[in-house]
Amino acid sequence: MSEFWLISAPGDQENLQALERMNTITSKSNLSYNTKFSIPDFKVGTLDSLVGLSDELGKLDTFAESLIKKMAQSVVEVMEDAKGKVPENLLANGGLKEKMKYLKSRSYVCLDLPSFVTHFEWDMAKYPAKQPLVSVVDTLAKQLAQIETDLKSRTAAYNTLKTNLENLEKKSMGNLFTRTLSNIVSKEDFVLGSEYLITLLVIVPKPSYTKWQKTYESLSDMVVPRSTKLIAEDNEGGLFTVTLFRKVIEDFKTKARENKFTVREFYYDEKEIKREREEMSRLLSDKKQQYQTSCVALKKGSSTFPDHKVKGPLLRWLKVNFSEAFIAWIHLKALRVFVESVLRYGLPVNFQAVLLQPHKKSSTKRLREVLNSVFRHLDQVAAASILDASVEIPGLQLNNQDYFPYVYFHIDLSLLD
Repeated sequence: MSEFWLISAPGDQENLQALERMNTITSKSNLSYNTKFSIPDFKVGTLDSLVGLSDELGKLDTFAESLIKKMAQSVVEVMEDAKGKVPENLLANGGLKEKMKYLKSRSYVCLDLPSFVTHFEWDMAKYPAKQPLVSVVDTLAKQLAQIETDLKSRTAAYNTLKTNLENLEKKSMGNLFTRTLSNIVSKEDFVLGSEYLITLLVIVPKPSYTKWQKTYESLSDMVVPRSTKLIAEDNEGGLFTVTLFRKVIEDFKTKARENKFTVREFYYDEKEIKREREEMSRLLSDKKQQYQTSCVALKKGSSTFPDHKVKGPLLRWLKVNFSEAFIAWIHLKALRVFVESVLRYGLPVNFQAVLLQPHKKSSTKRLREVLNSVFRHLDQVAAASILDASVEIPGLQLNNQDYFPYVYFHIDLSLLD
């Protein structure tokens, strides 16, 4: 499963034994895979500041999760026909100590998201634990806000490119009455540079092909004999050329209309056709370059390394910044566990955080019962409320879906659901 439960309990002997009991039961019953979740010793500050920080972290947690889901969806949209490779682009760049011996000159490695979470290590260089907690949270908040701002501008530019291309594609895929003709006609189809002669394009319904061949020369005076040629067709009709003297254009158009032949308003301009073709080619190239190649996930126990030959500017940006936002999100989870544990269990700071990964959806109810049984002594009221959804926690506007005897936070990696 892509679901994790991040919990904590006091670090005294009694509760360390409770954690061991939890590990034994969940392992024997095949309920979850459990690992320690390391959180550094932060500067606590005052309890009042922690209460305010708790609220801010809750909002920032929600914002971060929403942001990485938007970025994941953007990867889906950019990759289009290569959606099967989307998971390869939703990775976290983390330096696992046990992998560093393989890295040599490389400074990071691409990890699938569950591996990053289960091997989480606080990034001391980016978020120094010796700083006040408020400063650490502020750094994370600014980082996420900047990523969101950049995401909006980059996706807006990409969507504009996509819309322009779609409009050009519609013009190139319509019927003969509306579609662009730049990719149909050629210079050889026209009489060019003549002071007196001009080549027109006429759309003729398929049932009227024979009629056209018999009558086009007589629709007006001064039509060049045997000057018609079929150059394109669609389901409804064909596009024919016809050459005549310029002075009879309007008369020819009128007679053609009377016979249900449609003169297409088109005059060959080599520069304009070249410009249109180049614009289509440029837009196709620009769009294609938004996604090319991808980073290969480092599987657990593998020595496969990332492929850095990533050319697509938008996809490359999404990959890098999705990773940054995801890593920041997990750091926020760690901060929330720390703050809530101090508020719940008091000072001095002494608690143990554990990450549980339920093995399957059907086991979550049983897993919750085990945790409730093991840690009910931490908060009898909260434990009782789990059995009765109508029970409210005194002093909190929460019910049993939000509050447990132990500190609890949920991590859901189903980002594309």
